[in-house]
Amino acid sequence: MQNNSSAVQLEDSIPSNTDPIRTAITVARGDGIGPEIMDATLRILEAAGAELEIEEVAIGEAVYKSGITSGIGEEVWASLERTGVFLKAPITTPQGGGYKSLNVTTRKTLGLYANVRPCVAYAPFVRTKHAGMDVVIVRENEEDTYAGIEHQQTDEVVQCLKLVSRPGCERVIRYAFDYAVRNGRKKVTCMTKDNIMKLTDGMFRKVFDEVAAEYPDIQSDHFIIDIGAARMADTPEQFDVVVTMNLYGDILSDIAAQVAGSVGLAPSANIGKTCAMFEAIHGSAPDIAGQDIANPSGLLLAGVMMLRHLGQHDAAARVHNAWLAAVEGGIHTSDMRGEHHNEPAIGTVAFADAVIARLGQAPKQLPATSDAAPAIDSDPGQAADDAVRPTEPAAKTLVGVDVFLHWNADDRNPDTLAEKLRAASAKLPIELTMITNRGVKVWPAGRSETFCTDHWRCRFKAGGESFDNGRVIALLAALNVAGLDAVKTENLYELDGKPAYSMGQGE
Repeated sequence: MQNNSSAVQLEDSIPSNTDPIRTAITVARGDGIGPEIMDATLRILEAAGAELEIEEVAIGEAVYKSGITSGIGEEVWASLERTGVFLKAPITTPQGGGYKSLNVTTRKTLGLYANVRPCVAYAPFVRTKHAGMDVVIVRENEEDTYAGIEHQQTDEVVQCLKLVSRPGCERVIRYAFDYAVRNGRKKVTCMTKDNIMKLTDGMFRKVFDEVAAEYPDIQSDHFIIDIGAARMADTPEQFDVVVTMNLYGDILSDIAAQVAGSVGLAPSANIGKTCAMFEAIHGSAPDIAGQDIANPSGLLLAGVMMLRHLGQHDAAARVHNAWLAAVEGGIHTSDMRGEHHNEPAIGTVAFADAVIARLGQAPKQLPATSDAAPAIDSDPGQAADDAVRPTEPAAKTLVGVDVFLHWNADDRNPDTLAEKLRAASAKLPIELTMITNRGVKVWPAGRSETFCTDHWRCRFKAGGESFDNGRVIALLAALNVAGLDAVKTENLYELDGKPAYSMGQGE
């Protein structure tokens, strides 16, 4: 959906009333092309009159290799506690196991729950098939599969837990609607896969509908993520603000950025209650490091978002207008080259020089940026977080248990496994009701065509009596005596009388 204030709202995405005089920020130059694009960005910000007190820290590859598996040391956390603002270049994670994602660690440790990624087309000056594209992706930043909880349970099967909380859903969804209101946006779209993941994605969709009802002046709609991503690639003009879950948002924002023109142009802000981090969405690109060909635009536009967040709106407008004027003037790095470019591409340093030379100018065709920012009484990250409603406790009743087994018999016959399970639990007041393999019911009444691995979910429910954890323990003991290897259990609960677990066929 086209919004005539696109140039303004890129910078206005995270306004604040923070005093702009010599604000301390934490800066990390990163790895690969990181030092080059950070140098370019800081030179432009300084030339534009940004009032910044820089605390430089080391993160990334060298820190990983020093033995800190998170890639970030205690001195960085101390700096961020002082400044509350992090301008970060991309980093390289060493290959091999044992290294944690620094981005994920930083976002979760600092509570940066909303990842804001504007994706704007700059046609005809940057090649794109969608000249009117002006979309903002608001991505949940802490939960979902990015919880990073994985286990290998059998020889053949690994699992990744998808964790979704109601407060986590509400605050990022509320942030997206608040963002739309502050920036004159008309619509917020939710994308999930709630037709398959009815509890996790279903919760996100349910909370979206509840929050949307509080914003009657903002249109709202929902897409299943697969068709939503297809529409984003084909007709992005139909979207305005999109709010979605962590994994989907990561993928969708890269699609949107590339469709708009180039991933190298896309900035990103990570917003929490007390801290914010600003970065480009692209990686460290070590294959082109040190060659003076990297595009600093993504990090520079993230710096513009940071200045708006700090209340330095005049400097933000000067930088963004100069960048727009440079783009209009045909100034481009190799990744921006399009049919309209007649001059050769320039390098990172020369690109920064060209932007600095245009400080004080405004674009003639692209929408210029105003230095007037929307007034807001408090940091929007804190406002959205504080508005989250407390969750009312439900009446919780244990009604059964799913036991996951590592069972690798030669024939892998579910009927054989069922006989063993029923014999082992015969003296207990519980009943085996179902066996599944990779989510497909294979007992009772399974089909011989179904391919089975060595990983089995076996569901037990109370045989006409109440269930409790004592029975779960007794069941596990009985299975152990029978030589059956239980690798995981999940209790089955009813909340306020409704099943709070995925149902099997016939249940």
